[in-house]
Amino acid sequence: MFELKPLSKEAIPAALERAMRYRLLNEPAEAESICLDVLRVEPEHQEALVALLLALTDRFGTGYPIGSTQAEEVLRRLQDPYEQRYYHGLICERRAKAQLRQGSPGAGFDAYEWLREAMRWYEEAEAIRPPGNDEALLRWNACARVITGNHLAPRQPEEMEHMLE
Repeated sequence: MFELKPLSKEAIPAALERAMRYRLLNEPAEAESICLDVLRVEPEHQEALVALLLALTDRFGTGYPIGSTQAEEVLRRLQDPYEQRYYHGLICERRAKAQLRQGSPGAGFDAYEWLREAMRWYEEAEAIRPPGNDEALLRWNACARVITGNHLAPRQPEEMEHMLE
């Protein structure tokens, strides 16, 4: 219906700065749109891919129709092995927090499982992190605090049987 206007390569740094600003203003759809414009010009622009992934996960559990599939598709395009693991953990962590916010039956168990998965990815990222980069450690600790602070626990076998009935 509309032909999108292309962004100039010279405008990419300012556009990405604006996308991050929109994320801070809790307007992830606007950030996502900007990232898509950047990626039309430079399809493998790593900073734009990270910003897009963050914008997508900002929308988890907020009523926007977004699932982790889109974020995982972006994740596969990241080239750095550390970032792949770190952001995989972040996707899991944000899914867990979305589960907790929704508060549906079994949400605590689901959140626990997502947080433990996030922690596993953060441990993998930690093992190959660049010197002086403790982001994965900070995220791992945050997940541990969410689990303990909310008294989350894994499903017990009898709870799983009830779910299957």
